[in-house]
Amino acid sequence: MQNGDMRTTITLDEDVREFASYYASAKGITLSTAMNDLIRKAQTAPKSKPEIRRAPDGFPLLPPGGRVITSEMVKQLEEEEFDPRKFA
Repeated sequence: MQNGDMRTTITLDEDVREFASYYASAKGITLSTAMNDLIRKAQTAPKSKPEIRRAPDGFPLLPPGGRVITSEMVKQLEEEEFDPRKFA
């Protein structure tokens, strides 16, 4: 195992580079740190495949859970200035 940082040159697809750059910018970190974070998150992500529920007509349904979004919440967001850091 390597002790310390190692420099490596890699080629990223444009959409992947753009996402990593946006992630880094939103978090206020370097691109290298962002790539480390994202790879570590991918390593610890659940390996199981989620169960896809379907409506009687066969249409796939989103899993239950999360929070209810009210019309008041939508109105408040429309009035506020969009800040992408709140969504990172």
